[in-house]
Amino acid sequence: MQLLVATRNRHKLAEIMRIFKHDKLDLIAADDLAGLPADVEEDADTFEGNALKKARVLCDASGLWTMADDSGLEVDALNGAPGVYSARYAGQDCDCHANNLKLLSELKGTTNRTARFRCAIALCATDGREWLVNGACEGRITTAARGQNGFGYDPLFVPDGYVQSFAELDAGIKNKISHRAHALRLAAKEWKMLFI
Repeated sequence: MQLLVATRNRHKLAEIMRIFKHDKLDLIAADDLAGLPADVEEDADTFEGNALKKARVLCDASGLWTMADDSGLEVDALNGAPGVYSARYAGQDCDCHANNLKLLSELKGTTNRTARFRCAIALCATDGREWLVNGACEGRITTAARGQNGFGYDPLFVPDGYVQSFAELDAGIKNKISHRAHALRLAAKEWKMLFI
């Protein structure tokens, strides 16, 4: 059975394939099929809402069971911001560097720097059934960017139990403890029986 993964990012697909393994599944990316929408506007106010929307739209367009995710950073001192706006925190056409600068500016002088990366993964079947799982990685925000690996807020985020930022950690470690890894492992466990 083919399962469409709502991404055009081959690195993300490879990460998903490493964790979400199933003998009966052939995972394919959105750019493996012609005629799918180039982008789905992520306009929901929750990660779950955005993941479900992407999965529904691409499931309807492809006629295939579809899995989609949405993720971002929640900072406690900022009441959960940037949240669903993580990718565009500093503005619609901003880059990761601008987002990081804005976050550091917003937290200047703040001692409470607890935060978490969250990931919601949705699965939509062609008959309209839907499933949803969540994963999180707790940590804290540094006072300055550290490390060259990763992307997004990785240089500012130190996961609980570590002294290195996500951008300093080995990719293998990050992929074991990340919010997406937690959500994927839960999905693989909870959804396993759906694909027999």
